[in-house]
Amino acid sequence: MAAQGNAAPVIIKRKKVTAGGGHHGGAWKVAYADFVTAMMAFFLLMWLLNATTEKQRKGISDYFNPTIPVNRISGGGDGAFGGDSVFAEETLAHTGTGAVARAGASPGEDVTGENASRGSAGSAKAVADLEKVEQELMARGGESATMERLMQHVVSKVTDEGLVIEIFDLPDAPLFDGDTAEPLPVALAIADLLAEVLGVTSNEVAVNGHLRAYPVTLIDNPVWDLSAGRAQATRGILEMAGLDAERMQRIAGFADRMPVTSDPSALRNNRIEIILLRRDR
Repeated sequence: MAAQGNAAPVIIKRKKVTAGGGHHGGAWKVAYADFVTAMMAFFLLMWLLNATTEKQRKGISDYFNPTIPVNRISGGGDGAFGGDSVFAEETLAHTGTGAVARAGASPGEDVTGENASRGSAGSAKAVADLEKVEQELMARGGESATMERLMQHVVSKVTDEGLVIEIFDLPDAPLFDGDTAEPLPVALAIADLLAEVLGVTSNEVAVNGHLRAYPVTLIDNPVWDLSAGRAQATRGILEMAGLDAERMQRIAGFADRMPVTSDPSALRNNRIEIILLRRDR
């Protein structure tokens, strides 16, 4: 009993273990990494928007959104049926596109692929021709100070319809005299330049007239007649400058219905579009 009374007391320590290894744990690191990654992607996007042209941005967009053609009958395989279903021959024959039904085609001949290849090549050539004219036009800007001033009125772009060449008013250099369809010398000089450049090809041409919006308080708003009149005047000075009249396909006035700025009444909306139409359309 005496020995037990002299025994040292037993002390039990309990340690509190905190999971996470830190004051706030490790979850904040993951959130911070996600934030940094998102910011890097954002600044990369901003840089790309500023450092690339519209054609390059379209190429990037197409890369991330590819268009994959899918045939509604063919399975795309190269097995016993050559990628066609068992109903393909009958269906294609009824629609007039079957291998046997097509004149000059033997069964199994890939006429569709050949036509698609030809169409793709023709489309690429059409775009190349338009881009050649665009480059020829832009190259004129460095010839002289006078040409440089004229080119300040001109922008161009290749669209699905063709090469669109815009000529527009500048604050100190309008194309037409006041609110009339009477072309000023700057418009005549630009017409001479365009007639020469458009002579590189034989594509048909269209002319569209556009105007800025006038105040709604006007009793007689001239935008429709004036836009059409300016388009007609542009056709006339292009033909006088040497453009073949047979190439003129259409003339149109769009009034103030298609502004190119957020402010419909801005002077920049006073413009003429000369469109070199694509042959493959």
